[in-house]
Amino acid sequence: MTSTMIVLIVGIVVVLTAVYISWRAGRLDRLHIRLELAQESLDAALMRRRAVVLELAGSRLLDPATSLVLAAAAHEARSAGPEEREHAESDLSRTLRAVVDQDRFREKLSESPGGRELLEELDAAVAKVVYSRRFLNNAVGVTRAAQDRWLARTLRLAGHTEYPQFFEIDDNPPAAMATE
Repeated sequence: MTSTMIVLIVGIVVVLTAVYISWRAGRLDRLHIRLELAQESLDAALMRRRAVVLELAGSRLLDPATSLVLAAAAHEARSAGPEEREHAESDLSRTLRAVVDQDRFREKLSESPGGRELLEELDAAVAKVVYSRRFLNNAVGVTRAAQDRWLARTLRLAGHTEYPQFFEIDDNPPAAMATE
């Protein structure tokens, strides 16, 4: 009777441990899926911002020098490799701020045909980058915390996935966009 009871208790403990480990592995898997989706969302938002900036630069609504500066920054961000990507996207953000924060920029562009629509697209694209980056960095933080747990490290529940990295860029919107 006593040996049967010990075997039964050990069996229950083993089953509960296996269920818990399986649950933790499933959670890590779901977190990695969330991380991939957040990365794709950020990539799409950055691509959309570059496209809108290039559209604005090619619209002939700006002076040639401003158009050239915007187009160059967008091209650099588009063609940057993985190591230079954060720096290039930050440069595009700073260039956008310098252009949009010029005196009466928004008013002048709004008065031009098609200018108001471009401004609305630019506002939406810039805001989407901010939100997507925050969402990605939140997902990175949660995933890192789950991977750093003792059980996940010991049993290698994350498998051979790379340790997630934060995406740190200067994505502050131009002051003229933040006030509206």
